[in-house]
This record gives sequence, structure tokens and C-alpha cells, in this order.
Amino acid sequence: MIATIFRLFFSMLASSALLKAAASRIGIRGRRSPARRFVAGETHDEAIAAVEAIEARGLTVTIDRLGEQVTSSAAALEAARAYVDLIGEATPGRVSRGLSVKLTQIGLDVDRATAIDNLRRVVEAAVEPGIFVRVDMEGATYTDDTLDTVETLWSIGYRNVGVAIQAALRRSGDDIRRLNALGMSVRLVKGAYRESRRIAFVRADDVDAEFRRLTELLLTEGHRPAIATHDPDLIAHARQVATARAIALDQFEFEFLYGLRRDLQTSLARDGYAVRVYVPYGREWFPYFMRRLGERPANIWFVVKNLFAERPDA
Repeated sequence: MIATIFRLFFSMLASSALLKAAASRIGIRGRRSPARRFVAGETHDEAIAAVEAIEARGLTVTIDRLGEQVTSSAAALEAARAYVDLIGEATPGRVSRGLSVKLTQIGLDVDRATAIDNLRRVVEAAVEPGIFVRVDMEGATYTDDTLDTVETLWSIGYRNVGVAIQAALRRSGDDIRRLNALGMSVRLVKGAYRESRRIAFVRADDVDAEFRRLTELLLTEGHRPAIATHDPDLIAHARQVATARAIALDQFEFEFLYGLRRDLQTSLARDGYAVRVYVPYGREWFPYFMRRLGERPANIWFVVKNLFAERPDA
């Protein structure tokens, strides 16, 4: 119950345009800014510095230029071009061939054709340097359009694109089977958006149970899935499934959010598992930060406690 209340409260904060504008003016440039626990910085250079520190530990990275719910074609095109520029600046190994994109950042709220055109710009630019583009899943109202957009690119031959699926949504098992049949890579996440009980699991135990079920589906039938969780029990379950089914360690990866569970990242990598860190950056950090706080009450204490600790590099 407490976790549900926290999620609803911080989801409302994340959607506030007034708070978002105020946060953007304040920024997160100070080392002690609470948001710096989850966001690498506001600039490209800050993001690359965080990426290089993570890669020095033998881990891989997906980098996300934060932004969402763009409502003009010009702004959507500008966001897509910023991703293309980021790809152009990324020498092999520097961004670990991973980018993450939200479709509402590149035009989905304008229309689906705009999102498809702009995603194609990004994915096409990523082909030659071998960079994989993962499309983030947003609120449930965008699920169908997100899947249709990604599948449109898949249908015309792009194989360096994948998508995230949220365990909290009741439909996700069917969506994963659909994507597995295509051969597309899926990132499994719990889900951080406020949804109704009619379409989503809202109790934490139910979400965890579904996450376990979908993990098994991805590990046994999927294509290089990313299991994105910081929960030691869910990670242990994934390891048990992989061991029981003799699934090679290079056939899947664990993914962590920047700033969370560096201890688990290190121990998994030491045990031979592929570990990736999701590194967000940019001025549009506020909604992302609010959703991280709302995921679990402990994150608030984590932020307060670590205001007096050194800034992490992962």
C-alpha cells in the first residue's frame, strides 16, 4: 500500500509542467544535487565522463538523452538530430553501442509518422558504427503506437533496434511473445508509470511475480534480452533459470540504472554475466528523477543519505 501511494504521488509530480519548468531553471550542476544520484548531468560531456568511468570497470552502457512529450515537429526533429550528433561523436567503445530513446521525445505526440521518420533517422545513423537503439516504453496509452513504430522499422530491415516492455502491464506476456517471434531484443523492466488496475498490476508482489514469469519467457524464447532490475531476488531467479536451462551467459544481460546497486553490478560482472548501465543525462531530468523516487520509498532515504557521500560513477 505504501509503495503504491508513493508511486501515485511521484507520478503526479513527474507530470507537472510547472515543477518541470522550475526544476529545469534550477538545474543539477551542483555535486550535491539529489538528482545527481540518478542522472549523470545536464551536458553531453558530463554524460561521456560518466560513461568512460563505467566502461573502465568493464561494464557496458546505454545512454539516454532525457526528454519526452514533445508536441511540435520542429522540436521532435531537433531531438532526433541531437541523437544523430551523439552517434557521430561516439567512437567505438565510447558509448558501448547503446542508446535509449523515448518516442514522445521524437514526435509520437505529433503523429506516428513523425515518430517513425525520426526514429529511422536515429537508427539509420547507428547502423554503420554498430550502435544498438533501444526504444523506451512510456505510459500505457503509448504502448500500441510504440510497438507498431518499432515493428515498422524492423519490417524494413533494421536489426539494431529493440524495445522495453513493462512487467506491470497485464498485456506484456502477449507483447513479448509477439516480439520474440520477430527475433527482436526486449528489455524487461517493472514499469514506473501510474496505470489503472484494469490494465496493470499495482501490488508490488504481483508485479514481481509477473516479472519472474516474463523473465523465464525471455530467457527461454527471447533474443539477447536485458533483465533490468535492482532486486537481488529477481536477479537470483534469472540466474537460476539460466543455469537450469543451460543458457549461455552471453545470451542475455542484466541492466541497472545509473547510481543504483554498484555492488550488484560488480559482483555479477565478476561472475561472468554481461552487465549494462543505463546512463541518463540532459536538462529534461525532472520527470525521470521523480519516477525513480516513486519506484520505492527506500529511494528517498537513499538520496537523503547519499547527499553526504561522494557522487557515484555508476
